[in-house]
Amino acid sequence: MKDKNCGYCMENELLDPFGIFICELPASVLVLFKEQSHLGRCIVAAKDHKSEIVDMTPEETSAFYGDVRRVAAAVRKAFQPDKINYGSYGDTSGHCHVHIVPKYRDGFEWGGTFAMNPDKKYLSDAEYKDVIAKIKAAL
Repeated sequence: MKDKNCGYCMENELLDPFGIFICELPASVLVLFKEQSHLGRCIVAAKDHKSEIVDMTPEETSAFYGDVRRVAAAVRKAFQPDKINYGSYGDTSGHCHVHIVPKYRDGFEWGGTFAMNPDKKYLSDAEYKDVIAKIKAAL
């Protein structure tokens, strides 16, 4: 099921303000978060528009978290963060998704909770393409 008002579902101009579509995975879509204070930060969003993890079958949940694990491993391989934080919110989007947030010991917000959108670091188109290429190569 898709929601025509959801950026994760439609992968169109609704996604543009905050993310860049990277690829489709078995149970999800992978989106690069445009704000890159945490180099490699991305979002794994369920393919279907479901608000809560409890709305998924056990098989869907397993497949979704398999994608989360796969993306986290790729981000770790590509960027070598000291830690990866995970966040699953969705108060406003209503679409089950998980933020994969690489944290660096000498970097922004180390030792604290990551901000939803710190609005501090955006990249050039070439830099976004480079980050996406590194993630795809590590998948």
